[in-house]
Parts: sequence; structure tokens; C-alpha cells
Amino acid sequence: QVQLVESGGGLVQAGGSLRLSCAASGRTFSSYAMGWFRQAPGKERELVAAISWSGASTSYSDSVKGRFTISRDNAKNTVYLQMNSLKPEDTAVYYCAATSVAYIVIITSQYRYWGQGTQVTVAS
Repeated sequence: QVQLVESGGGLVQAGGSLRLSCAASGRTFSSYAMGWFRQAPGKERELVAAISWSGASTSYSDSVKGRFTISRDNAKNTVYLQMNSLKPEDTAVYYCAATSVAYIVIITSQYRYWGQGTQVTVAS
């Protein structure tokens, strides 16, 4: 069982930066690939970034590539999402999620564990 708790959301001006953190409980955290999703009002939840169990492999959606960076510290059981050059269209609830496999997963239904989400609002 893995429990996930996100933090670091808030209100930021366009062009600004935020770093989201996701603290995981459970001794098997380092074995799982992780992802960050977001969901804006009226839109489907989308995967914005994913990372393999070791952190050696990452994947990004086209909408955030070059602006967001996913990373993880397995010693701290934490995964991060550094968000730079934020735009109003990045406004959403951001969710951390864990798979039950080691390699990157891009299909939402294969993410087994979810956090409660953290709101990110980017003002224009």
C-alpha cells in the first residue's frame, strides 16, 4: 500500500515558478514509477510528467515540455515537479500518482495510487 500527499501548490503570476512535492509512505516507493497529473475544471485528467523507479527515465506532455521537470529522491520517498514559466492554462488541480511497476507508464488507468491533489492557480 502506498499513500501519497502533495504539497507546494498555490497562486503565482504568469511567468513564475512553483515546485510541487509528493511525499509517499510505504517501503516499496522506490520500486514504482510515478507520475504527475492535472485536471482543470471541465477537462479530463491528463498526465503531464512521469518518471521511472530510478529516475533515469522521464516523460513529459507536449504542453509542459521544456518548462516542467519531474524528479525523485528515493531516500526521502518524495517526487517533485518543478514548474517554470507558468502560464494561466497551467491552472489546475495537480495530482501525484504511483504505478505498481518500475517503468514509465502513460496510461492513466495503470496508476494505482493517488494523492488528494493540490491546487495551482496561475494569474495572468
